[in-house]
Amino acid sequence: MPNYRRLWHPGGTYFFTVNLLQRNGNDLLTRHIDLLRKSVSVVRKAHPFVIHGWVVLPDHLHCVIELPQQDADFATRWRLIKIGFSKGLPQNEARRPSRTRRGERGIWQRRFWEHLIRDERDFNAHMDYVHINPVKHSLVKRVADWPHSTFHKRVAEGMYPSDWAGGDEDAVDYKE
Repeated sequence: MPNYRRLWHPGGTYFFTVNLLQRNGNDLLTRHIDLLRKSVSVVRKAHPFVIHGWVVLPDHLHCVIELPQQDADFATRWRLIKIGFSKGLPQNEARRPSRTRRGERGIWQRRFWEHLIRDERDFNAHMDYVHINPVKHSLVKRVADWPHSTFHKRVAEGMYPSDWAGGDEDAVDYKE
């Protein structure tokens, strides 16, 4: 069994990637975006965190969030977000016996990817990655055209120009 090592840093800022179990051709997250937003909102009330950057794609999401001082429990937040979203959906997905035995839905991958942000350069690189993702996945030509992103809020705050990543990024390699 793998021995996962997590960096538990109270008050830390983290980058996350969270995937649906079935990724290819699955648009569950964008189709039920209001349910996902509600689940995040409910969890933020009980377990606060700051959202610096967030993008929801059809089958996965990326975000940069900051935990409160003295709090490093990002795992509970993700567990509750996933549960809240899953409970709002009809139970019609296929499930493997191992998931049925554990009482799990067949919606989310069990784990997630996290990265503790080290410094301002790392923060900026991950914020850019979050916001460029819809272009990287050929969902839109311009970042500004993707509706399920904090990009629009960050433009209003002056963090990005409105034409940032406006379609001339073909020469840049954005690998996951």
